[in-house]
Amino acid sequence: MTKQNKAFKFRLLPNKEQSVLLAKTFGCVRFVYNKMLAERKETYEKFKNDKEALKKQKFPTPAKYKGEFPFLKEVDSLALANAQMNLQTAYKNFFEGHAEFPKFKNRKTKQSYTTNFVNGNIEWKDGHIKLPKLKLVKIKQHREIPKNYKLKSCTISRTNSGKYYVSVLTEYKKDIQPKKIENVVGLDFAMAEFYVSSENEKANYPRYYRVMSKKLANAQRILSKRKKGSARWNEQRRVVAKLHEKVANQRMNYLHHKSKELASNFDAVVMEDLNMKGMSQALRFGKSVHDNGWGMFTTFLAYKLKEQGKQLVKIDKWFPSTKKCSCCGAEKPMKLSERTYRCSCGYVADRDDNAAINIKNEGIRLLA
Repeated sequence: MTKQNKAFKFRLLPNKEQSVLLAKTFGCVRFVYNKMLAERKETYEKFKNDKEALKKQKFPTPAKYKGEFPFLKEVDSLALANAQMNLQTAYKNFFEGHAEFPKFKNRKTKQSYTTNFVNGNIEWKDGHIKLPKLKLVKIKQHREIPKNYKLKSCTISRTNSGKYYVSVLTEYKKDIQPKKIENVVGLDFAMAEFYVSSENEKANYPRYYRVMSKKLANAQRILSKRKKGSARWNEQRRVVAKLHEKVANQRMNYLHHKSKELASNFDAVVMEDLNMKGMSQALRFGKSVHDNGWGMFTTFLAYKLKEQGKQLVKIDKWFPSTKKCSCCGAEKPMKLSERTYRCSCGYVADRDDNAAINIKNEGIRLLA
């Protein structure tokens, strides 16, 4: 039995008093984070040439500021403690070369905070969730959390459109047995269809952003003509935010359904390990690549397969899936404009279908 984590996201419906306290908490978490970062930055500048001395310097804590700033006592202390943990992680990533030096947060950054489950401070009660300092908050619970799942933490966030959400992290034990691999599918990324599978299936992605682009352009045009900071500007800003949010939700829903479908029907899914950022820049397909959400899809697919003891196989991005004949194995150069693969052996197929079959065969070889 291994420990697994799973998060459940629900819509929060706080009243006016709770909304004010949430805004205070977001602000205090940001304030404490910036205060600690300022001190840490000063220490870093002072000792950056002496790594041993720098390691011995103690990290500031939120408790240090509560005497000078009494308003910090009004909000959840665990939220402030998690701000410290987040900064420590960011600082560690910087020293290990995984990220840049931590940056200060402002009001434009994501409004969120995390609190931990301690001594029953978080619990469910008849369509409500009890949260530290907030007491009972109304919630839209569209699904039940299994009773054997233990609460670990909650992350409360506010979107630009003014909606509140709570993401509940749980822990559970599950005996995951590796599945015998019998059904394998290869996926070839396609800009128009999202992907083409080796089973001759096209995902036919609806291109939500492209469909909404006219509405977005009109809404943003109206926003640009209004005085920044005015009541009408804020009203229009929320209109734009809601349109972006709708596109993001449609995309996420589609990706969840597609990844679940593949994880249910196949024991292993094979795809190329693509650099989507590089592809969007090199081929100037920025909007199309970001609209597809291929990276998010890969993440969803990976954990859904893992939960069932199945596998996601990534093959090298330089593997000649497009140039290789899936029938005889011969290779030939292919221009981007060529949509049909014609081999000297007589094999003729759609370019993407041929690539998907090659990806599947390479995945089977790696699995063997």
